[in-house]
Amino acid sequence: MRHLPRPVLLALLTVYIVWGSTYFAIHVALTAFPPFLLMGSRFLVAGVLLFGWQLWRRAYLPTLREWRDAALIGILMLGGGMGLTAVAQQYVSSGLTAVFIACSPMILSGLAGLFGEWPRKREWTGIVCGFGGAVLLASDGGFSAQPIGIVALLAAILSWDVGSILSQKKLKLAPGGMGFASEMLMGGLFLCAVGGWKGEHISATISTPALLAWGYLIVAGSLLAFTAYMYLLSKVPAGLAGSYAYVNPVIAVALGVVFGGEQLSGRALAAMAVILASVFMLTTARQPAVASSEA
Repeated sequence: MRHLPRPVLLALLTVYIVWGSTYFAIHVALTAFPPFLLMGSRFLVAGVLLFGWQLWRRAYLPTLREWRDAALIGILMLGGGMGLTAVAQQYVSSGLTAVFIACSPMILSGLAGLFGEWPRKREWTGIVCGFGGAVLLASDGGFSAQPIGIVALLAAILSWDVGSILSQKKLKLAPGGMGFASEMLMGGLFLCAVGGWKGEHISATISTPALLAWGYLIVAGSLLAFTAYMYLLSKVPAGLAGSYAYVNPVIAVALGVVFGGEQLSGRALAAMAVILASVFMLTTARQPAVASSEA
């Protein structure tokens, strides 16, 4: 990855590592927070913090059109993508969830093709290779599911990817951090509204681990990783930006081995090797294009 511009490399590593660790944080936070209010509050608080920081730096406020576009992207990516994933995980095994999420780079690249940016042969090879590795890795966890979970998960992936590609090709956020802040604010408000409509409420007694996990989701999962992902969408091909879907399960498994005392099977090791090969292909597919994006 040495040919990648440093900001792009840092953004990739942030999305890979941080989002790979949020699986465990979400699991802990859900002991005290219901799904929609958990997702909504993390993005709402993160949005307020980032918005306040941008105001302190005297950044320009978004225009009405930029607020509109932020609402559309936030509802699609955060409301649909995050909210429906939370619904789906009540009915779908973690193994099948990982496989569906691994479809994201393929869908994202296909949507980018509709705007005239089809992946190159090497990118397609990396995308298919990564999907195969994710299936192999997830097969250890089983593939049980109920039909409603499958529908919700597919809708979540499509909503996230449509929002991602629209933010990259069609809709316009405010420049820099103000755009990311407005998107998180609008998406967080939408998720909290859905949670209120469903009658969700936060537990009166929140344990320290759940509170710490919620804070981690705000700072690392939203302020750092989500902002890094939106930055990647503006700088690199869709397939490379979406490659987090292959790497996150690897990070999650590695954390389980290091901190949870879990054991790695031969199948998991083989899957990780395949996934790492796919990431290599994706990161080297467009060396001149990525390098020039920072020019």
